[in-house]
Amino acid sequence: MDLSNSSYYFNRELSWLEFNDRVLEEAQDKSNLLMERLKFLAITASNLDEFFMVRVSNLWEKDRDSVSEGEPTGLTPLQQLRLISRKVHQMVTRQYSCLNRSILPSLEREGISFLQYSKLNKRQREMADRYFRSTIYPILTPMAIDSSRPFPLLNNKTINIIIELSDEKNTSNIAVLQIPTVVSRIISLPSGGGQRQFIMLEDLITEHIDDLFEGHVVQSASLFRITRNSDIDFDEEDAEDLLDEMERSIKQRRWGAPVRLELEKNMSRTSRAFLEETLELDDEDIYVSGGPLDLTVWMAFSSLAGFDSLRNAPLPPQPIVDFLGRDDLFEVIREKDILIHHPYESFDSIVNFVKQAANDPNVLAIKQTLYRVSGDSPIIHALIQAVENGKQVTVLVELKARFDEENNIIWAKKLEESGCHVVYGLTGLKIHCKICLVVRKEDDGIRRYIHMGTGNYNDSTAKIYTDLGFFTCKETFGSDVSKLFNVLTGYSASSSWNKLAVAPLTLREMFLHYIDSETRNAKEGKDACIIAKLNSLVDVGIIQALYRASMAGVRIRLIVRGMCCLKSGIEGISDNIMVMSIVDRFLEHTRIFYFENGGNHKLFLSSADWMPRNLNRRVEVAFPIEAPNLKEQLVDILEMCMSDTVKLRIQQIDGSYEKVDRRGKEHIQSQLRFYQQAVDRVQAYREKTKNKIFEPINKAVESSGEPPS
Repeated sequence: MDLSNSSYYFNRELSWLEFNDRVLEEAQDKSNLLMERLKFLAITASNLDEFFMVRVSNLWEKDRDSVSEGEPTGLTPLQQLRLISRKVHQMVTRQYSCLNRSILPSLEREGISFLQYSKLNKRQREMADRYFRSTIYPILTPMAIDSSRPFPLLNNKTINIIIELSDEKNTSNIAVLQIPTVVSRIISLPSGGGQRQFIMLEDLITEHIDDLFEGHVVQSASLFRITRNSDIDFDEEDAEDLLDEMERSIKQRRWGAPVRLELEKNMSRTSRAFLEETLELDDEDIYVSGGPLDLTVWMAFSSLAGFDSLRNAPLPPQPIVDFLGRDDLFEVIREKDILIHHPYESFDSIVNFVKQAANDPNVLAIKQTLYRVSGDSPIIHALIQAVENGKQVTVLVELKARFDEENNIIWAKKLEESGCHVVYGLTGLKIHCKICLVVRKEDDGIRRYIHMGTGNYNDSTAKIYTDLGFFTCKETFGSDVSKLFNVLTGYSASSSWNKLAVAPLTLREMFLHYIDSETRNAKEGKDACIIAKLNSLVDVGIIQALYRASMAGVRIRLIVRGMCCLKSGIEGISDNIMVMSIVDRFLEHTRIFYFENGGNHKLFLSSADWMPRNLNRRVEVAFPIEAPNLKEQLVDILEMCMSDTVKLRIQQIDGSYEKVDRRGKEHIQSQLRFYQQAVDRVQAYREKTKNKIFEPINKAVESSGEPPS
């Protein structure tokens, strides 16, 4: 059977938009608390920004260069752009309907309101005028546009005002004004009676726009926002210094070609036509807002002090029970392998692992990969401390981590200045695996301690992303990880591994091997099952292998957060496949792969999704979990996710997703269940240790069979 039939696949871009629709549904869901809904709305806007800056820009370039990308649905870049435009226009309408018809009125009922300048009372107007004159006016820079002053290069994603003017001779002119980003966009107004009232910065500036153009009459003033191509692209092969080349490319990002124009609803035809012509955009690339431009502004506002009742109660990460009451992490890891489930369990265990290694006199070396780190990373501070303590420290910093390049460059320089050996990624490949290796001298020789995970070494995102981390000191893992670092820092090209599967060398083959094995088992009448939890499923080779497995009778369950190009439910092709997706308060980021394997279950964790970029163009790692208790824990995680009756959605044949029918089913919200499990483990440990503290001495003695002294 020809599995390349275009009707067997969803387009990846449209599938991503379906994911953003699921996020938008959380903003629309009135069962969510109000500030959480506002946060989800901001996330949909931030997601769209990145989508246009990277994916839409990429399609523009392919269309411009007449590149046919071999997309499995057979759509050309231009066809995809048109479908994207149609879908996003619908999405924008839903975003503003959600904001204006539901969220803002609900905020007003809670005593939070946004006022137009004309609605301000005398006290509020005096405060607003004073603030404009003292703070805003001095930093505004109106920019005239004429033959000697061309249209300015406006920064990516900034909000601007286009102003139509006429002078004493009735000559028409146009000017542009950028809304400052150095002050808060939401201005608090004096209010009383338990009310909180605000005005938007752009409304205040527009109200005083005449003050900036003395001698002219302002005919109209309207807001707009430009999204630019922000995908960094340069020839790595010819780059003499990757760091310098990356720094130059980052500076150019803000001036990339426009790919989207957002307009205020009532912009004049003259202003709109001027922007369309100047920016060389068509109607399909223009999105008219039904309210404030740039909905990402609501993310910070959702944390407004004094309204905790409108937000989810915090879920502080729990300590790792295996490490409680133990000062020596290395001793604990020698006793057994340890699995950590973030953000339910604390990321501090990983920070402490690196800190202890930095200060342990027996540690000789630390080697670590860094893809995305926080702005004030305790991991990096610990690595610098390790160098100061005389350790040999090697850090592979991926400079090409999209939109984290500047942060990574800063840290890479600091690490290098401290004396760390820093590797700035690899030509043609992104280092995306998450590994930390500690080499320690012990009484019985050298021992290697390892942490590997599905998520980044980022203490900030570890509080909001679901991920799994794994500690071990088994020699089979240690030798593989040492070999991998030799591959990444030197010229070693090993493809022989004890435990790890490594992209782009062996990872694809490993996944295909286990999928094909399940297919053979099903044909032989054995139980066969595949469960995968991941972020994206795009790779055609993997999808076709899953189709063949489904056709053979393998039961396949896929928990895919975002893009999924596989189409479930095709009769005779994928009717044994169910695709699910969870969107909840934490971003699902864990990657788990389960294969029935004839009853001897194989379970892997990985940094990789099933995407061509992960399998072909990145350094990724998958590693097996072998301890029976940890395998059982992973199976429980998968089963809990699939049992979710609150936030789980199931893919339909048309590519849409529908929530589970909860009638007659237990209320299960998997993320809250995972958190409660973490709490219960800590409470059980404390009860157990509490009982031991008060355990009678004579009872302990009697149990030993020795008489009391």
